Amino acid sequence: MTLFELAAVVITLIGVWLTVRQVIWCWPFGIVGVTMYALVFHDARLYANMGLQVIYFSLSVYGWWAWLHGGKDHGKLEVSLGSWRLRAWLLVIGGALAVVLGLTLYRFTDASVPFLDSALTSFSLVAQWMLTRKLLENWIIWITVDVFYVGMFVSQRLYLTAGLYFAFLLMASMGFVEWRRSMPPPFKTSIEEVAT
Repeated sequence: MTLFELAAVVITLIGVWLTVRQVIWCWPFGIVGVTMYALVFHDARLYANMGLQVIYFSLSVYGWWAWLHGGKDHGKLEVSLGSWRLRAWLLVIGGALAVVLGLTLYRFTDASVPFLDSALTSFSLVAQWMLTRKLLENWIIWITVDVFYVGMFVSQRLYLTAGLYFAFLLMASMGFVEWRRSMPPPFKTSIEEVAT
């Protein structure tokens, strides 16, 4: 646990809180946070998560643009639901990436927990892409992976980061509720039908 890790925790928490509130400044905070966490994960030999931060950086730049210009008539993007077909494709892509990355890390690196690290990394990428498109289901994936991230980081003695991911778990739950409330009426009706 270092001062640098603590700073990464604080900046990342601010970024996620801004994301829950749908404040565009979440993206610049995210860019700084993922840059710092790439270094933290390198030191912990969590290479899949280190590489994930590089991709998060790119997705954060894209998300910043998409939230401003990715909506109807190049306007502000609104929260929506993904189609069943999109959800199925994202599940397949996440699973395939997890297997390939896990085998690669297992064979070619000294990764601490190659398969868990790879699965969490792969589905975090799926969730992050969904977040850039303001798809409500991103929060469900984040809730799921955050539960496992907490355990992984505790096992690696990254206690501050484990605490951060527990906070992410709570904020992802809040994000789901907040984003659902902000959805236009046709989507509110369809999600309530799915839930019953």
